[in-house]
Amino acid sequence: MAEQTPKSSSHSHKHTNRLAAEHSPYLLQHAHNPVDWYPWGEEAFTEARKRDVPIFLSIGYSTCHWCHVMEVESFEDEGVAKLLNDWFVSIKVDREERPDVDKVYMTYVQALYGGGGWPLSVFLSPDLKPLMGGTYFPPDDKYGRPGFRTILRKVREAWDTKRDMLVKSGASAIQQLSEALSSSAISNKLADGLPQNALRLCAEQLMQTFDSKYGGFGSEPKFPRPVEIQLMLYWSKRLEHEGKSSKPNEVLKMVFFSLQCMARGGIHDHIGGGFHRYSVDECWHVPHFEKMLYDQGQLANVYLDSFSITKDSFYSFVSRDIFDYLRREMIGPEGEIFSAEDADSAESEGAARKKEGAFYVWTSKEVEDILGEYATLFMEHYYIKPSGNCDLSRMSDPHNEFEGKNVLIERKSPSEMASKLGIPIEKYHDILGECRRKLFEVRSRRPRPHLDDKVIVSWNGLAISSFARASKILKRETKGTKFNFPVVGCDPKEYIIVAEKASSFIKKHLYDEQTHRLQRSYRNGPSKAPGFLDDYAFLISGLLDLYEYGGGTKWLVWAIELQNTQDELFLDRKGGGYFNTPGEDPSVLLRVKEDHDGAEPSGNSVSVINLVRLASMVSGDRSNHYRQNAEHVLAVFKTRLKDMAMAVPLMCCAADMLSVPSRKQVVLVGHKPSLEFEDMLSAAHALYDPNKTVIHIDPNNSEDVQFWEENNTNIVLMANNNFSEDKVVSLVCQNFTCSAPVTNPGSLEALLSQGTP
Repeated sequence: MAEQTPKSSSHSHKHTNRLAAEHSPYLLQHAHNPVDWYPWGEEAFTEARKRDVPIFLSIGYSTCHWCHVMEVESFEDEGVAKLLNDWFVSIKVDREERPDVDKVYMTYVQALYGGGGWPLSVFLSPDLKPLMGGTYFPPDDKYGRPGFRTILRKVREAWDTKRDMLVKSGASAIQQLSEALSSSAISNKLADGLPQNALRLCAEQLMQTFDSKYGGFGSEPKFPRPVEIQLMLYWSKRLEHEGKSSKPNEVLKMVFFSLQCMARGGIHDHIGGGFHRYSVDECWHVPHFEKMLYDQGQLANVYLDSFSITKDSFYSFVSRDIFDYLRREMIGPEGEIFSAEDADSAESEGAARKKEGAFYVWTSKEVEDILGEYATLFMEHYYIKPSGNCDLSRMSDPHNEFEGKNVLIERKSPSEMASKLGIPIEKYHDILGECRRKLFEVRSRRPRPHLDDKVIVSWNGLAISSFARASKILKRETKGTKFNFPVVGCDPKEYIIVAEKASSFIKKHLYDEQTHRLQRSYRNGPSKAPGFLDDYAFLISGLLDLYEYGGGTKWLVWAIELQNTQDELFLDRKGGGYFNTPGEDPSVLLRVKEDHDGAEPSGNSVSVINLVRLASMVSGDRSNHYRQNAEHVLAVFKTRLKDMAMAVPLMCCAADMLSVPSRKQVVLVGHKPSLEFEDMLSAAHALYDPNKTVIHIDPNNSEDVQFWEENNTNIVLMANNNFSEDKVVSLVCQNFTCSAPVTNPGSLEALLSQGTP
């Protein structure tokens, strides 16, 4: 479990501002800047109106490298702070806590300047209209670009001399963005064939960008965008259903090669588990070292899917590696899962400044001293050199920051190396595992990167999904599969306990049982921010997985409750689609209908899949209502699906899922919990099939029976007709037809592998 080290309060600070009273780790990092920071809120807006000065808005997050750089260069500088304090009201926002505020001004900066990123630096009028903006600014003029001090003077001058023009321009920009980002559907249906065409187009566009040398889609910097992998896996399954035997293999080869390259690259933390944010080069080698929870949850899922398809323990090992990292470092005392770990850390105790990657990189001498007789083997395997190994690409280390340092990367296969050394492959893996353990122990004594122990609902939803799914999918590992550090290895059923604890934490601390509303995040108490679309959509998705993979019916009840609240708060009933905010905060100037599936999937894409899944569980008008809402959501984004499919890969999958004439249902009837039930549930999930719903009912469980009597009496009827005291009975249903019941896992798996019953 993760240890939290509070900031020392034993010494007094020269400066303390209003951020000292906040809970966000990012805001607290700036609590002792000489800048007179305010948190986002009415106090700051009133002060700007009273003083009749513009607002300087700085948005970032606690594990952001360039945010740290701008803090050191500008916000800790007394001279810069004086300019900000004299001429502006300065506001700090944690983008993870307030994605609604971030979205407004990031959209503005991207629309006007063609790019964005964090830190986001925007100047606003006192009524919050943007005046100008950018991202990171160096303190002084450099390379023909104005520095931050120059920017401050120019904005002050423009405010004094061209105020009307600036304010009018900002108001106009917000108006245009509002119209562009909240489009309505003309029809509430998609044109025939559009879902299939969008899916095919997205897959073809991705295949054209495939890097056959290093894996992945596109060039450097390389982000592990799991939605792309999800689409390619979905597309391969679609081709398989259509009987196109060679094409699915071609698609899968790209996926598996990419996942292998990522897992062997430096973007993967070989010593401690988990994945870094992205690699700066094309070969997945030198990463940007921060670790984000949203990456871990999504990547674990695509490695689990790949294991389902291949039954190759390489993929199950990587998913376990992610889970063990999260359990070791990122889980709090009540099962809550923390947000992120920083890219930067001190090279030694007491060092004045932090360096990117300091916790993770090694000199060859360190490795030799720690590993002794196995150092040569380990160094060859992980490409460790005395001069440093960040030389695989001109992009890996353009400023020689990692000279003499090594970022572990596997460039030779274990079988090739074991053969060369004349030792059995199992022994070779054992040696590597023991070496990694020794390095881990030494690394654990280094100053750790900052842990952002904020609990974000949406990101926990992604992790809940992967932990729940792992509990059944990994039961298909070959008996006796051996794991080496950093994988500890455990009975997969432990993973569903992690998922349930995280869900319980959210329900206890971030959910109001009376209003049925979520709060966005938690740290020393709930944040002031409400839950946003992503929080509802991602959590509902996680709860559906938690139920389908063996959790109690209570999680399904909560998912439906949350879906009702989501529809009430975010659904545009007339125009279709979900807004990303409830629209109740007047300080948030845009209500956006987000569609881009990026580092995180869009709330609209996930919501359509949730609605399709819910529609296949309940019956009658409720089922039709879910499907109609899903279709109306997709209709809003039909132009995007038609013209820019590659921007919305998960939405392409969602559209195709909705168009599938009849979703497969697997119904399990029997006593739970029991070993027989667990085995049958594992068989139900053994094969990769995204167009399948698993329903389980115990006729002796009053909660189960009551839920299905209220939501789908067909399930109760099937349960009553097929219940056996000493067996678990399974039925596979599709197109209003059910298979003959089967009572052993092998028969169920065989039945599911045949396709339509």
